[in-house]
Amino acid sequence: MSHADGSGHSQNGEAFPEDSRLTRDTAIRGPARPAPYIGAGILLAAAILFPLLPQLYAFDAPRLGGMPFFYWYQLLWVPVSAILTGSSYLLVTKEDRRRRAEARAGGPPQAGSASARTGLGGDRP
Repeated sequence: MSHADGSGHSQNGEAFPEDSRLTRDTAIRGPARPAPYIGAGILLAAAILFPLLPQLYAFDAPRLGGMPFFYWYQLLWVPVSAILTGSSYLLVTKEDRRRRAEARAGGPPQAGSASARTGLGGDRP
C-alpha cells in the first residue's frame, strides 16, 4: 500500500493502517487439505523405514563393482532419502503457500463475524 508520498507508511510512520493490523483472531492460513501432509509422511516413512529393514538387503549378491549388495543398497539410500525428504518439503511448503494465499485473498475476518469471535480454542467467552 503506498500513500501520496510513496513511502508505504501512514502519516504517523506506521507500516500498516489501523484497520489492517493482525490481531490474535486474524487468520493467517486457510483450511488445510490432508493429502499433501499424508503424502509427505509416506515419503518420509519410506526414507526412514526401508533402510531399517535389514532382511531386505542382507545378501552378498548381486555385486556392483565388487561391492556386496548390502553395502551399495545402503549407500543408494543416501541420495534416495535426500530426494524423498526434498519432495516432502516441497509438498508441505506448496500447501502452506496455498493456505496463506487463501487467507490473504479472503482478507482478515470481520469484527462481528463468527470466525473473529472463535479462536483456536473454539467458542470461548
